[in-house]
Amino acid sequence: MFSNLISILKLKCPRCRNGNLLVKHPYRLNYFNKVNDNCPNCRLHFKIEPSFFYGSMYISYGLGVGISIAIYLILFLLGIADGMLQIFVIITLNLLVLMPYINALSKVIWASFFFKFDPKFKI
Repeated sequence: MFSNLISILKLKCPRCRNGNLLVKHPYRLNYFNKVNDNCPNCRLHFKIEPSFFYGSMYISYGLGVGISIAIYLILFLLGIADGMLQIFVIITLNLLVLMPYINALSKVIWASFFFKFDPKFKI
């Protein structure tokens, strides 16, 4: 379970947990949103149908809401939450900075629903 969470956070292939799901790092904006056709390690074909990763938008939305709530709770517990506009600006700036990683993470989580870990591909 713990190794699965680590591989998801590192944006790795759900089957072998070694190969990269994305073409480049999520913050390389030239390659924003680009997923490899196949895993470089186990050769798993990621796009099982056209528009396969559109479903990851639901996960991306959930991650964004969860992060927003967490930021609000941290601001509230630290006593920084003075006004609604200040809270809105802080949450918005954090989400803008985290957006490429959230988008990539949602694709890995989405793929993990459809492709299961197979230890024989682990190197």
